[in-house]
Amino acid sequence: MDSTRQDIRPLAHRLIDRLPIDASWDDVMYHVYVRQCVDAGISDSDENHVVDVEDVRQSFGLSR
Repeated sequence: MDSTRQDIRPLAHRLIDRLPIDASWDDVMYHVYVRQCVDAGISDSDENHVVDVEDVRQSFGLSR
């Protein structure tokens, strides 16, 4: 295993253990997807790959 990657198995077990007893495969996939999105966002933030909210608002022509 790459030394920069963590063992995700305990995290996956915790995620599944928190699902309701009647969870479907779609529920599992949704929660995995959300976790991946959150982790990617945190990684981007840690690497300073962010855009200021005011710049985003301006690019869409949104006012405060």
